[in-house]
Amino acid sequence: MSGPQTPEQTLDAQGDSSLCRKDEDIREGTQSSHRMLGFSDALLSIIATVMILPVTHTEISPEQQFDKSIQRLLATRIAVYLMTFLIVTVAWAAHTRLFQVVGKIDDTLALLNLACMMTITLLPYTFSLMVTFPDVPLGIFLFCVCVIAIGVVQALIVGYAFHFPHLLSPQIRCSAHRALSRRHILHLVLRGPVLCFLAAIFSLFFFPVSYLLMVTVIFLPYISKATSWCKDRLVGHRDPPTHSAEVFSFDLHEPLSKERVEAFSDGVYAIVATLLILDICEDNVPDPKAVKEQFRGSLVAALGAYGPHFLAYFGSFATVGLLWFAHHSLFLHVRKATQAMGLLNTLSLAFVGGLPLAYQQTAAFARQPRDELERVRLSCAIVFFASIFQFAIWTAALLRQAETLQPAVRFGGQEHAFMFAKLALYPCASLLAFAATCLLSRFSTAIFHVMQIAVPFAFLLLRLLVRLALASLHGLRHLRPAQPLRSQAPEEAQSQLLPSSC
Repeated sequence: MSGPQTPEQTLDAQGDSSLCRKDEDIREGTQSSHRMLGFSDALLSIIATVMILPVTHTEISPEQQFDKSIQRLLATRIAVYLMTFLIVTVAWAAHTRLFQVVGKIDDTLALLNLACMMTITLLPYTFSLMVTFPDVPLGIFLFCVCVIAIGVVQALIVGYAFHFPHLLSPQIRCSAHRALSRRHILHLVLRGPVLCFLAAIFSLFFFPVSYLLMVTVIFLPYISKATSWCKDRLVGHRDPPTHSAEVFSFDLHEPLSKERVEAFSDGVYAIVATLLILDICEDNVPDPKAVKEQFRGSLVAALGAYGPHFLAYFGSFATVGLLWFAHHSLFLHVRKATQAMGLLNTLSLAFVGGLPLAYQQTAAFARQPRDELERVRLSCAIVFFASIFQFAIWTAALLRQAETLQPAVRFGGQEHAFMFAKLALYPCASLLAFAATCLLSRFSTAIFHVMQIAVPFAFLLLRLLVRLALASLHGLRHLRPAQPLRSQAPEEAQSQLLPSSC
């Protein structure tokens, strides 16, 4: 009888088992998919985020006012950006579902995935055509063709993986209902491209229907789920077939992997923060000729002219960083992300991707001070929606807190009030700034900058402020007068003295 293993023996055993797995993969010509999935998540988050660039680069000359026509132009471009961003996230979700089934990759599968990623990189170009030529259907047609090509390549990956079962995950490989799993994952991968195929056809003669079909691509899983719920209520719930348990055990209808959701979200936040400094490098480097003629060769004086731009950059970066910190704090306590939480996270990321536009608007205060009120309100609206959807994620998690949240942040948990305050800070601050600009429109720029400066300090003092608020509420509760005891009837008093009957 062998004694307990030492830590060194345990590590050696784990190392030997991993080496055995690597040797087996080498013999089969396969490899782990982890690094390829990390590359795919990074690329997809970049593509989704750079969709905002055609919107931020909307040219508004200093002579133009921020009137109804400019507002309508920006609103249209923002709406198209949100739609295309969400369609990219649908492609990412299909990719995630696909590699829940595919466990290993070989050279052919890696090349097919690269072909899929190359097609995805064309989406920002087709989006630029849609934004620049809104009345020409070619941009919509090319965008739909790219989505169709992505679906076709993903279907080829499914067919190839099921043709060589050693590439599948162990549960699917050993399943007696492998054909059902293949049909199910093909349905998930191809339903979006099929709708985009119809949208491409309609774009040739009536493109408004194309936009409607593309919006349907985004919400199709939730429409399907709502339809099933209504059918169950009208017809009655039917027990699923016995073989469907194996399909559902792979979460093909359930939430995405929490790790991949975090990786995709981190990628979006990182790219947004990077886009801010790219704008600084592009627009705020003084021209050598202008430095000599206007500032007598003083680079310090020339950089001083860009002071408002740097102030807008620091405020925007702080906003991006603190929104990421709130997102990180939330998912640190999330055990499992439901489908509703996934949708709300996607909507939050879509507005986070719009923060470079908010930076462009705040950086324009110095150039066009007469339009500062509209620009401040637009920036406040972007920050509000990016943060309120984060708060909605937590609210949706609380509805199923037993399976989605760690005990510390559930109702009554020791971190519940602190998490509430952390996620409510930016929605309240941006809403308060927006309301203040309605009352004090002359000071709209100062109000916005005060919000950008005050919120980081509020984050630093948040735990102390929450403890003070809870202590105050606890003290007020004890200050309430005690309620007089209700007079008891003689029969009740006598019954309390008598022993209870057995």
